[in-house]
Amino acid sequence: MYIFTRQALKFLILASATTTLAVAQPAPTPIKMAMIEGLSGPFANTGEAVFRNLIWAVERVNARGGVKLPGPDGVGTVARPLLLERYDSKGQTEEAMTALKSAIDDGAQFVMQGNSSANAAALIEAINKHNEREPGKRVLFLNYSAVDPILTNEKCSFWHFRFDAHADMRMTALMQVIKEDKALKSVYVIGQDYSFGHAVAREAKRQLTLVRPDIALVGEELHPMGRVKDFLPYAVKIKASGAQAVITGNWGNDLTLLVKAAKEVGFEGKFYTFYGNALGAPAAIGDAGIGRVVAVADWLPNVQTPQSEAFYQSFRQRFPKPADDYVHMRMQLMVESLAQSIEKAGTTNSVAVANQLEKTRVTLANQAGAMRASDHQFQQTLVVGVMEKMGTPGVKFDVEGSGYGFRVIKTIAAASAEQPTTCQMQRPQP
Repeated sequence: MYIFTRQALKFLILASATTTLAVAQPAPTPIKMAMIEGLSGPFANTGEAVFRNLIWAVERVNARGGVKLPGPDGVGTVARPLLLERYDSKGQTEEAMTALKSAIDDGAQFVMQGNSSANAAALIEAINKHNEREPGKRVLFLNYSAVDPILTNEKCSFWHFRFDAHADMRMTALMQVIKEDKALKSVYVIGQDYSFGHAVAREAKRQLTLVRPDIALVGEELHPMGRVKDFLPYAVKIKASGAQAVITGNWGNDLTLLVKAAKEVGFEGKFYTFYGNALGAPAAIGDAGIGRVVAVADWLPNVQTPQSEAFYQSFRQRFPKPADDYVHMRMQLMVESLAQSIEKAGTTNSVAVANQLEKTRVTLANQAGAMRASDHQFQQTLVVGVMEKMGTPGVKFDVEGSGYGFRVIKTIAAASAEQPTTCQMQRPQP
């Protein structure tokens, strides 16, 4: 038998009411984000690799309680989780437009895409029109890897933020290595026949003329994107040209198949790449790539700091399969920037969040970056690595279980990689 004092009984009644109220409280509304990416078709592997990066970043934000925003009527705070939903563009612009409409209809406030600058350009234009037409349902576009420079120059938009270094910035980093390669006298430029591929070829030729006018351009070629199944004819031409190196912005299967074909025909030159450090390329080229495949990135697993190593190890714990080994720091910084910007804005209102995003400064695992407000181009340190066998000095980690990793040979400060912009930002009226 229990005997309660009046004060104790009052306390129990209040506690019971509070518990009932707490149980009755609805779960916080998630903040919806939409990833529009090719999840089927020739580049499905790249879309799935991106999803792993983004979902891991989202999980980390939610694990610490989500995004904290003012509670109802400004009383207290409420922690709202991030929710990432997938939309398959099949790598096609028309499908990306359909996916965008579906995402907006589903309540997405933040759209993320990157694999294909052509799709990114179409999304920017569509979002510009949508936001003007429906100011109550405006969305922001966060771009993690569409790197055609035009997207933050002539086509810049208040609603678009790019977190990857664009093609001219990446080429500047590669040229710092090419400049020092005194034995290099001839190059072949090859790329995908769309806006990004054209931008890479154009900038490679321009910077070669400025940095190494003694290097001969012995071949230049653009091929259909995602449709070439046999790169042997291209590889034969590269070898026959006498090129000592290839400069390419190819990504996904277009890179892997090119590298495999070059290996088959016995090409022994270097590959200066934007994306040669992942998605099957190292395993495809094997020992022939040691000291020859060069890649530029915003970060590499063998950046030798304790924070970087811990970051990489935690990703591998989350995704232990060797085939899933594809982690990009910029995608993590992007999600962190968004979460922090929403909290600083105190709302998910697109204009308010954009005003915070364009002045974001974010650090993760000792890697830092900042958004340039004038064109919404993220500025960050870049690194260049060369392929080596795992276990050689500077190569503690390999790529995708291939036995090959990338040793960092050059670190380019953000200020050195920064490029001027022609953006004339049109901002929404208050």
